[in-house]
Amino acid sequence: MSQPKIITVGSANLDLVAACEHLPAPGETVTGARFAQYPGGKGANQALAARRLGGEVAMIARVGKDANAAAALALLKEDGVDLSRIVEDDGAPTGVALIFVDKAGENMIVVASGANGALGPADVAGAGPADAVLCQLEVPLSAIEAAADIESGLFAINLAPAMPMPTDLLERADLLIVNEGEAEFYGDALYRGEGLVAKTLGRDGAILYRAGKEVARMPVYAVPVIDTVGAGDTFCGALAVALAEGMEEGAALRFASGAAALAVTKEGAQPSLPWRKDVEAFLADKA
Repeated sequence: MSQPKIITVGSANLDLVAACEHLPAPGETVTGARFAQYPGGKGANQALAARRLGGEVAMIARVGKDANAAAALALLKEDGVDLSRIVEDDGAPTGVALIFVDKAGENMIVVASGANGALGPADVAGAGPADAVLCQLEVPLSAIEAAADIESGLFAINLAPAMPMPTDLLERADLLIVNEGEAEFYGDALYRGEGLVAKTLGRDGAILYRAGKEVARMPVYAVPVIDTVGAGDTFCGALAVALAEGMEEGAALRFASGAAALAVTKEGAQPSLPWRKDVEAFLADKA
């Protein structure tokens, strides 16, 4: 099977992670944490996930002209993501995410967007064609609207973090991906188009809808949870690759759910992203 061509339009960050006993309450200082830094950003995470899971992936993003840029792009470069459309921004730093993770794998995240906030239509212009275009909401809406015009077989938006979106853009999408909170935010607007909607339910698995009707459902896979950061991005990248390959909808949801399950068993967003052979082996064992 030939690799589907995936274009990811989104954010690239450097994640600064503190693993702690428990997440701090407002005004509380938690000591004894263990620090690490990893490449991150929802766009970069999903690009790397799609690459490791079988896609030929190109990334469209902005970073600063600073030391953090090389660190933010390191694993994308190492694993063969096409970075020729990455723009170095003269006026803004590389985005940074401050992440706290507790012993149960739950997390709190604050993002300083930096150069991600300057991504625009000019950065997207001329991209394509592609089998799939995958976007998220950590970059300006104008960039996502431009991405919708890229010639592709699948235009997908991960509606995270939730924010107001033009109805026509939601209806143009072939695939919308949300978690429970995002699904509540958008409500019935998710189901007005003819495309697919994938809703992740945490410990209750995931559901795939078309035109508001359920077409597939997957329970969660029981695995040891180390760090949930990156699991949602893994799901998005995996689902985009599977559908771009022409995988049947239920099988695509199963593939994405298996990939996301493996992602929570390791620390860090990008270091935890699984390879296709590992996902296939995991799913074969669950058959």
